[in-house]
Amino acid sequence: MRYDLLIRDALLLDGSGAAGTRGDIGVSAGRIAAMGRLDGDAASVVDARGRAVSPGFIDVHTHDDLEVIRDPAMTSKLSQGVTTIVVGNCGISASPVNTADAVPDPMNLLGEPGEFRYPRFADYRRAVEDARPALNVAALVGHTSLRQNHMDRLDRAASDEEIAAMRSQLRTAIAEGALGLSTGLAYASAFAAPAREVLELTRDLPADRLYATHLRDEFAGILPALDEARAVGHHSGAPVRVSHLKCAGIDNWGRSREVLAWLDDAAGEHDVACDCYPYAASASTLDLKQVTDAYDILITWSEPHPDQGGRMLAAIAADWRVSLHEAANRLQPAGAVYFCMDEEDVRRFLRHPLTMIGSDGLPRDPRPHPRLWGTFPRVLGHYARDEGLFPLHEAVHKMTGLPGSRFALPGRGLLREGWHADLVLFDPARVRDTADYHDPMRAAEGIDAVWVNGELAYDGSAVTRVRSGRFLAPA
Repeated sequence: MRYDLLIRDALLLDGSGAAGTRGDIGVSAGRIAAMGRLDGDAASVVDARGRAVSPGFIDVHTHDDLEVIRDPAMTSKLSQGVTTIVVGNCGISASPVNTADAVPDPMNLLGEPGEFRYPRFADYRRAVEDARPALNVAALVGHTSLRQNHMDRLDRAASDEEIAAMRSQLRTAIAEGALGLSTGLAYASAFAAPAREVLELTRDLPADRLYATHLRDEFAGILPALDEARAVGHHSGAPVRVSHLKCAGIDNWGRSREVLAWLDDAAGEHDVACDCYPYAASASTLDLKQVTDAYDILITWSEPHPDQGGRMLAAIAADWRVSLHEAANRLQPAGAVYFCMDEEDVRRFLRHPLTMIGSDGLPRDPRPHPRLWGTFPRVLGHYARDEGLFPLHEAVHKMTGLPGSRFALPGRGLLREGWHADLVLFDPARVRDTADYHDPMRAAEGIDAVWVNGELAYDGSAVTRVRSGRFLAPA
């Protein structure tokens, strides 16, 4: 038989969580045609020489909504083996958005106001398809985006009429291919939304669409915040996905056992799962509520003081001879990395069987958190190989089969005959992240080739000219 692509002598990690087996994989017409010990030839033959082949990695937590249109090559993702991204997280999405003048924090993390030009979800979907991105894109609708469409100010609860308008817009987006709804209840633009507002808004979510939430509190009040998320799932029937699960703040360190006990209990009665990134530092806009001397805060950008990007807030405050809060006020608007987590908590979250991997990277940040370029190789290299936190096949499962099923992406996430040929060839012995907090925009090592829908998208050193990604809508 003749294939379009034949990869010979690979360690096939199929994404199911099972140990790998040695064999070949043949691809025809963008799909996996056969696996095992294969006869035949192909237009392109790759000798893996025992290196691993897995499904393409699925990044379930991104903020690449506008980046896939702005820069459809998506080098930061392809270079670490990511072939599918989920956008619209944390309550902020590029669509549906009815504005051209201003967007509230943290929607400004996605882009400039003039880039939000998709009043209907169908407009955004069409723009992604026209951009022909190099990877696949699935999208959630952001609660904050809906709020700013229908409310004169965001520091209050929505009225019944405003909730009805948001529900109508969400129903339309769902019909046009959105995965579900996301919230970012910790942010000032949504914190004033009471639980009732979210419950009412999710009433129309079909049971096969998702509710993904950046919890109202990741600090001392994390358990009540998790209960709020569970209530939304019970009320709507929608699966619940807890975004970037963490125990933030020194006083919260060590509580991962409590949080994971909650997760196990909740999952026993409802479809609940989470994502996590493999770092003990978070990143977002500079939030005065998180300014403290209990942990380091790295300023990544500042509009009024761009020269302070890349410096610690404490050093800036010392130079200016002011308090941390006064320095943070002067820097606004700004971005920051918060070294607010305990490594042992991060490890427990990563190891849990319900945890998927999500980068939460911020592509518009001039000095982004290294998770934007390094998340997936860091899990494979640092945590699986070097630290032995879990076997390699389990690490791959957290990036492929688990998110493929939990985010309802049919035909993706497993090596199966007839499934889409999103593939990664990597060297288990060499794969590692190279991005760090001081030099964060560096491609990983050991990712040797990436195929998206059967086409070579990354050759181990550069993105190719072929862009074969697709917009993924629920079936």
